[in-house]
Amino acid sequence: MSRIGTRRQTRRPADRSAGRSDGRAPVREPAPRVGREQRVLDILQAARAEFCAKGYEQALVSEIAAQVGVVEGTVYKYFATKRELLLKVLEHWYEEMFGDYARDLAGVEGSRQRLQLLIWRHLRTVRDYPQLCQLMFFEFRADRAYRGSELYAMNRRYTRFLTDVIEEGIAAGEFRDDLEPALLRDLVYGGIEHHAARYLGGEGELDIDRIARAIADVLCDGIVRRRTSETLRMEAQRLIALAEQIDKKSS
Repeated sequence: MSRIGTRRQTRRPADRSAGRSDGRAPVREPAPRVGREQRVLDILQAARAEFCAKGYEQALVSEIAAQVGVVEGTVYKYFATKRELLLKVLEHWYEEMFGDYARDLAGVEGSRQRLQLLIWRHLRTVRDYPQLCQLMFFEFRADRAYRGSELYAMNRRYTRFLTDVIEEGIAAGEFRDDLEPALLRDLVYGGIEHHAARYLGGEGELDIDRIARAIADVLCDGIVRRRTSETLRMEAQRLIALAEQIDKKSS
């Protein structure tokens, strides 16, 4: 018997996406469900990109949802308003920085070196995340509700790294014991923000190595001109001469 036309047919698995023989709609495999924690993280990451690219006013929740692959209502399921979403983006950013700061400080000895590292880290944050810094400075800090918010508490925790280093330096005898750590904190962060204003506005560059070193030098050495041994000797001689004149007048 001829074998032509009798080739064995290989049975293929049923294609569930194809039309059914009974005329009903094709069966589709359900998409894997994403857990709440992962969904929130995905939304925060997409929102961070959207806020950084467009600012708060121009950012669209619908665009954030599209980046995640969900409908806009899903975003509002986890965040009641766009402002709350921005708040959570900034809080999540702070949490990232806390871990980085603690890890970096653990490998540095000496109060002056630790102080300079913190200043440098803050400058790097401004340089690398200008959009987030702008959102923090201009969207929330001017808000009346800011001081009672979780973001305010996180900012205090963030700046506490610097006051802790100053207090440790005082306790170790490396810094003067009459310093006010809170005042130095305000000088550092306020000075950086003022100095970096043009950069945050999209102008110029930010030389974080030079600025960090200069700020640390001013804090640790002051602004009094350094006196050489010869200057000190001459000052001592003037004081001795002045004391002799006073002694002659009183005798």
